[in-house]
Amino acid sequence: MEDLEKFVQGFSRFQQQYFSEPQTLYDSLRSGQRPTTLLIGCCDSRVDPMLLTGSDPGDMFVVRNIANLVPPCTPEAPPGVSSAIEFAVCNLEVARVIVLGHARCGGIRALLAPQPAAQETDFVGQWMKIAEPVAQRVRRELAHRSEEERHKACELASILQSLDNLLTYPWLKRRVEAGALKLHGWYFDIESGALMAYSVRQHQFLPLVCPLERARHLRGERPQAD
Repeated sequence: MEDLEKFVQGFSRFQQQYFSEPQTLYDSLRSGQRPTTLLIGCCDSRVDPMLLTGSDPGDMFVVRNIANLVPPCTPEAPPGVSSAIEFAVCNLEVARVIVLGHARCGGIRALLAPQPAAQETDFVGQWMKIAEPVAQRVRRELAHRSEEERHKACELASILQSLDNLLTYPWLKRRVEAGALKLHGWYFDIESGALMAYSVRQHQFLPLVCPLERARHLRGERPQAD
């Protein structure tokens, strides 16, 4: 009940922020949504896209699933994620798609070290098969590296696979080729607080927002005392 009360109080703060003024944000949103961005993120409770980016209602069309995966465009593709992508790109005509992965992803851990199903269903295992080619490549090419290094490599590589899978949707690919849609791969490092972005030019993930202490150093600020 304490958690539930926290949620109710949180809605009250939301109500005060967005509905207390004579002219509010929702006055413009009642007639429909016009987000500029589709963000495909993980269900992980530590990685809330709206909170991480400081977005307001209406800024983002968000799709969340385990391990922020995009299935390829095939007749067998799970319609939930694919239909959301279709609606965002074809109906809302978003200007960009961001695939947001993160460190310490439980879905990637389950992919690299699958366990026997503890219940009568295995929906997680079935879903994670989308990224199985990535896991196989990581196991083959990084067999000599530590488990932690393989885990992170798989997290990063799965983001790139999802970006590649986005281009299997013909209507999305046409918009990319026409310059009407941009694709981005982001990675949130839970440990350091950094945000990384994939650079097509340099073929690697580079800091988009540095870890806090490094950012302070670059700004010439003194570290805060404990």
